Amino acid sequence: MYLSAQEIAARVAELGREITADYAGREPLLVAPLKSSAVFLADLSRALPILHGIDVVELAGYGAGRSGGVRLLKDLDTPIEGRDVIVVEDVVDTGLTLGFLVRTLRTRNPASLAAVTLLDRPYRRLVGDIDLRYVGFTVPDELFAGYGLGLDERWRALPDLRYVTPETLPAAATDAA
Repeated sequence: MYLSAQEIAARVAELGREITADYAGREPLLVAPLKSSAVFLADLSRALPILHGIDVVELAGYGAGRSGGVRLLKDLDTPIEGRDVIVVEDVVDTGLTLGFLVRTLRTRNPASLAAVTLLDRPYRRLVGDIDLRYVGFTVPDELFAGYGLGLDERWRALPDLRYVTPETLPAAATDAA
């Protein structure tokens, strides 16, 4: 295991307090890319005592490797012009996906645009023009499963975050049952 459910919950509560202080008197819109950000989005939303909205997008990569692009499969349902928008990400690696989403949202004239991520790998960043204002954990260059993160659409429901290795995932599947 990498992070326990208790460690994650404590950090999400801290992020909620930081965002609440920064957005006091405002009503931000939380925007999350599906699917892996859904669990973090739900927990972060519950950690915010301020009024806020929620919307989701669905993105897909195309092309081979890191040079591939990103495209929008499902757009927002909520207009964001003049709104404070916080993008809620599960993991930020290269920043290509978040960079695409931020550039797309900026064209819609939000009042402000920031991002929060549960997991950050800043040493893998290829895009530098993103405002990653809130970071849950800076993590090593490993593959994780649990807390919404999946591998082949499996293990998303685990309450903790685990390294993906041949030894840990079979145990993870057994532990979750």
